[in-house]
Amino acid sequence: MIASREINRPALQLAGYYEHFDSDRVQLIGQVEHSYLMSLTLAKRRRVWKSLLMTQPPCLIICRGLTPYQEPNTLSVAVECGVPIFRTKAATTDFMAELMRYLSYELAPRITMHGVLVDIYGEGVLILGESGIGKSEAALELIRRGHRLVADDVVEIKRISDVELLGYGPEVIRHFIELRGIGIMDARQLYGVEAIKTEQTIDMVINLELWNPDKQYDRLGLNERTMSILGNPVVCYNIPIRPGRNLAVIAETAAINHRQKKMGYNAAEALNHRVMGNIARRRREKDNNE
Repeated sequence: MIASREINRPALQLAGYYEHFDSDRVQLIGQVEHSYLMSLTLAKRRRVWKSLLMTQPPCLIICRGLTPYQEPNTLSVAVECGVPIFRTKAATTDFMAELMRYLSYELAPRITMHGVLVDIYGEGVLILGESGIGKSEAALELIRRGHRLVADDVVEIKRISDVELLGYGPEVIRHFIELRGIGIMDARQLYGVEAIKTEQTIDMVINLELWNPDKQYDRLGLNERTMSILGNPVVCYNIPIRPGRNLAVIAETAAINHRQKKMGYNAAEALNHRVMGNIARRRREKDNNE
């Protein structure tokens, strides 16, 4: 059982130093470790090998097709300690990078959220809101406008890194959409494979809520709001819903605007700079006239 995304190359451990050694990590043996083991005497090599395996790491992988030593009891010690031994012909550095990427993906922290995830112009947009508010209808309209559905109703999210969240749908209901009054629809069968996507990074959140005339809504966008998903901050827009609003167009515009911000242009800041510059110019003109 592998529970840690971290990987270790035992260096000081082969010299007998086990303080702060994390034994729940996968252990890699490369050219350097192999050369050191082969430089030891037979008796010492056996002691070092057994000391390492007695810590009971999840497994030990030997890279470059190497074997630590040719003695017949090499694997018997591993069997005695219950540690699987694997071997690969891959270079240690390349294999370590690929293994870390794989483990980071498979062992990433995850959460399940009720919502819809769509790919809009390459931006992963997670649409949230109360049940029946129109999330699936918005997703269907977005598909008809050429965008791609990732997940409807249930979105599973993995935290790949401090800046990346990956969303996908459960395999059982993947690419199905529920529309109240109609029932279940298969987006892939109706619109083709170009209308669906298996997984997508989450770049922004649109939170749909019923229109409240007593609530003040952001009309400029100077102060960007975020919500935390698995500890990662994600830009979040609260969109009030009332009859006549086209949710698909709003979602498209929000995605384009968010992408534009990532490229370095913020329309709200540009307008604010223009207004403040105009005010400053009028003040100077007034001072000159006086």
